[in-house]
Amino acid sequence: LFKLKDSISIFTAAEKRIAKDEKADIEAIALISRNKTSLLLMLGSGSLSPNRDSCILIDPLTKEQKHYSLSLFYSRLRSAGIRDLNIEGVTSLPFGIGLVSRGNKIFPRNILIITEDKFWENQGTANFKLIKIGANSDTSSFNGISGMDYSNRTDQLLLTVSTEDTHNSYDDGAIGKSYLWIINNISAKKELEGINPNTIIDLEEIDPRFKGQKVESVCILAEDKDKRELVLTADDDEGGTVL
Repeated sequence: LFKLKDSISIFTAAEKRIAKDEKADIEAIALISRNKTSLLLMLGSGSLSPNRDSCILIDPLTKEQKHYSLSLFYSRLRSAGIRDLNIEGVTSLPFGIGLVSRGNKIFPRNILIITEDKFWENQGTANFKLIKIGANSDTSSFNGISGMDYSNRTDQLLLTVSTEDTHNSYDDGAIGKSYLWIINNISAKKELEGINPNTIIDLEEIDPRFKGQKVESVCILAEDKDKRELVLTADDDEGGTVL
């Protein structure tokens, strides 16, 4: 199922891993439709401006790429209250585009950003709504959202969440545990100021192989009325990645 068929070069560097202070930090990807064509929307985290204010649109068939700087839009998000911006997820919604910013111990707020389609082309005027997700009462750790996908079939928002001992949006920290959060009826909640997950799944309790892995994203592969098949991506902060 997961055999490499092709690849598309986005950035090049002399070293195997791009230097941390230079990388675009592409943390979020979503499939969006344009005139019956599927495009990949890829976003930088915004945690270090301007290097990480990247937006890339890729046609996976033609490999055509369009690159944008999101400095203006990300600046508006920071001014609106996300002072430690860290975009970790993006998904297409029936009512626009959803982004999620991961919090940390010093700025303990996960924030869902609902904005307009093509916000990357209208950065100065695109409307957006900020919604806090989840509550963190345990000050010893923080449950930070790391990825997101949307189910058209069930109108649910699926989020990967992990604990990490980090006090900002730039540095990595000791890996804790990973979870899957599910929010029901998201279309009816898009005007709320805050929402909580309806379901919380401790992934390590399901399978011990999740121990020591920081789950970074979730994608719905297939679903019907009875079940759903997901793929999760995890890394160990040492260059190792698993599905």
